[in-house]
Amino acid sequence: MARVSGVLMPITSLPSPYGIGTIGKEARKFADFLKAAGQTIWQILPVGPTSYGDSPYQSFSTYAGNPYMIDLDTLVKEGLLTKAQIKKFFWGDNDEEIDYGAIYESRFKVLKIAYSKFKEGDQKAFNSFKRKNAKWIKDYALYMAVKLHFGNKAWPEWEDESIRVREEKAIRRYTRKFKEEIDFWKWVQFKFYEQWEDFRAYVNGKGIKILGDMPIYVAMDSADTWANPDVFWLDEERKPVCVAGCPPDYFSETGQLWGNPLYDWKYLKSTGYEWWMNPAADKLFDITRIDHFRAFDTYYAIPFGAENAINGEWKNGPGIDFFHVMNDTLGDIQIVAEDLGELFDSVQELLKESGYPGMKVLEFAFADDDENDFLPPNYTENCVVYTGTHDNDTVMGWYEQAEGWEKEHCNKFMKEYVGMDFGDEVNWKFIEAAYKSVANYAIIQMQDILGLGSEARINVPSTLGGNWVWRIKKGAVTKDITDRLYKLTKTYSRLED
Repeated sequence: MARVSGVLMPITSLPSPYGIGTIGKEARKFADFLKAAGQTIWQILPVGPTSYGDSPYQSFSTYAGNPYMIDLDTLVKEGLLTKAQIKKFFWGDNDEEIDYGAIYESRFKVLKIAYSKFKEGDQKAFNSFKRKNAKWIKDYALYMAVKLHFGNKAWPEWEDESIRVREEKAIRRYTRKFKEEIDFWKWVQFKFYEQWEDFRAYVNGKGIKILGDMPIYVAMDSADTWANPDVFWLDEERKPVCVAGCPPDYFSETGQLWGNPLYDWKYLKSTGYEWWMNPAADKLFDITRIDHFRAFDTYYAIPFGAENAINGEWKNGPGIDFFHVMNDTLGDIQIVAEDLGELFDSVQELLKESGYPGMKVLEFAFADDDENDFLPPNYTENCVVYTGTHDNDTVMGWYEQAEGWEKEHCNKFMKEYVGMDFGDEVNWKFIEAAYKSVANYAIIQMQDILGLGSEARINVPSTLGGNWVWRIKKGAVTKDITDRLYKLTKTYSRLED
C-alpha cells in the first residue's frame, strides 16, 4: 500500500461568518490547501446532529447529518434566503470559538425561512429523497418534531407514554398533528445530503479521501434508541440496564462515564446485525474510523445510575463474526480501527484478524521505556500514526506540560530520530517523526500544523462544557505552511502517485 498523509480538521472548526464551519466555500478552500500540501486524507470527525453537550459523539441520529453544517450562502444562491435575512440573527461574537447557544437559537429560524421559500418551488427532488430514505427519515423527523413539542426533553421524559413507547395509534396521531414540522426536518436532511454530495465530489476531485467517524454507541436521547428499543440492552420500562464508558485510565482516574445505552448483541446477532448494516457511512465517507473498536471484542458495562465508571465490568462483544457479516452485506469498506485504551490480548487478536489498521499516538510514546508500542520504531506498516487526536492536547500544549522522565525521554528520542535540538519548532519535529515512521497513514491535527497551544485543544474527555468550540482563524493557513507541509510529505515519500 502507498504511504499517505492527511489532516484532522473538523468541518465545524472552519471559518464562517455564521458562527460555525459549514460544507460551503471555506470547506472547498480547505480541500484546496490539502491538495497543495500534498495531502490525500481529510479526517473530519462525526457529522451527525449534536445533542446536549455539543459532542459529535452524542447525536440525535446515526443516519442524519448536522443541520449546522448546511451552508447558508448556498441557500442564498438558490434564492431561498437573502443575506439581509441571515444578518438579522446573532451567530456569536468570537471568530475563534463556536457559540453553540447562539447557533441553536438562530440556525433553525433561518432554515425555516428557507424552507418556507422552498415550498413555493419544485418538490420532485425532495420527494424522491424522502422515498429513498424512508427507512430512517420518518422516525428521525417524527422524533425531532415530538421532541420539540415536549420542550426538547429526552424521549424517556416525554409526558405522553403512548408516543414514548411508540404505540401505533400515537405514531399516526402525532404524524398528522405535526405534519408540517416533520416535513421541515426531512427537508433539512434533504439539503444536508444535497450539499454533502457536492462537497464530497469536490474533495474527491482533488484526489482527497474523506475519513469520517462512526461512533460505536448512539445517544440514549436519539431517534435510534427510541425507534429501535429491541436493539439495546434496556429493561421493561425502556431504561438502560447498563451504560457505556471505560475504566480508569490515562484520561481519568474515575474512568469515563459516557452514559450511552449498550447493545443487545444476542438479539442483533439473531437479526444478522441488520440495524448495524448502515450504508449511510458509505454515502458520507471514503474511509470510516470505527470509534472504540475494542468494544466489538469486550465492552465495559457500568450499572445505570452509577456516579462514575469505577465499578463497571467487562462483557463479551460480537467478535469477528460481526465483521464477517458486515463484509458480506456491505462489501469491502475501508476501515480504520480506533484501538486506544486498555487492550486485552483478545482485542489485539481481533484487530489482527480483521486486517484493519489501528492507531498510534505520538503523545503516548514517552511515558514508558523503548518497548512502548507508540514509539515509531515499534510500528508496523498497517497503522495510522497521529501526533495527537481530538481527545488529546495539542503537541505544543502537551510538550509544555510534560516533565520529568517523560520529557527527557521525548527529547532524547526526538534528537536521535529527527534531530530535534533546543529551539526547534517542536510541532514540526513531531510531524516529521510521524511522517518518517513506517506507518502507511500519518494524520496530523490542524492545530499541530499551526503550532497552537492548549487554548486550541478541541476536547477534554469526561468533561462537559468548553469542548468542541475551537475554530481556525481566517488566514491562518499561509503559503509558507502549505509549502513546508508539502516538502515534508515529499521527503518522506507520502505523495500519492
